[in-house]
Amino acid sequence: MGKKLIVQRRGRGSPTFRANTHKRKGAIKYRKISRTEMEGVIKARVVSFEHEPGRGAPIAKVIFEDGLQKYILPAEGLALGDTIEYGAKAEIKPGNTLPLFAIPARTMVYNIELQPGDGGKLVRSSGSSAIINAKEDDWVYIQLPSGRIKAFPSSCRATIGVVAGGGRTQKPFVKAGNKHYHMKAKGHNYPRVRGTAMNAVSHPHGGGSHQRPGGPTTVSRNAPPGQKVGLIAARRTGRKVGRQAKERQVVKKKKGKR
Repeated sequence: MGKKLIVQRRGRGSPTFRANTHKRKGAIKYRKISRTEMEGVIKARVVSFEHEPGRGAPIAKVIFEDGLQKYILPAEGLALGDTIEYGAKAEIKPGNTLPLFAIPARTMVYNIELQPGDGGKLVRSSGSSAIINAKEDDWVYIQLPSGRIKAFPSSCRATIGVVAGGGRTQKPFVKAGNKHYHMKAKGHNYPRVRGTAMNAVSHPHGGGSHQRPGGPTTVSRNAPPGQKVGLIAARRTGRKVGRQAKERQVVKKKKGKR
């Protein structure tokens, strides 16, 4: 009998695979939409910058004019004591939060709401930003960091600028201990052993004289946990041929016909 796969043990739940959520500072979301915010401006002052375990970007503690205290995702360049603004009539500068209909095209934004009032869902990692591409009726089209262009309701909110903490991934870990604590903060298992390096009883890709899967690695989305390894619900297989390579193939075929 082999032991349970990592995906099976992760699904059962244990301290090995559990993130340190009890160390989190709280939900990093926008304040609830108010009439004052939608029609005018609400100001807040940055009182501190803090670190939250498991989050690459720093977080900032702000105090609003009405006394409300919240944690926010700061923009690159925001300093202690600076004033930020919330509302449709806020100034277009890094750190201010406005509805998408009030932000000009080609502006860099982050922490974008999917639905009005959800507090911000997309583009929240350190150093990331999206670009407002176009506006049409009640929709705003934004180019995400992946390159995909997505439509958002124009009353959704976003923050001007780039998320603070950029360049974090450019620094090497240097030693395995640093990588261990980095992964542990997010509840990820480390080190991660390749399936082909395991025995046949431990993984579907294990066993054999050489380290290779020994068969197709595509698997159904509805497969059981012990079988669900490899390319899960793959849309396509094989090598991905670029545009230039396709053009060369077409030229070769034309020459062969001659």
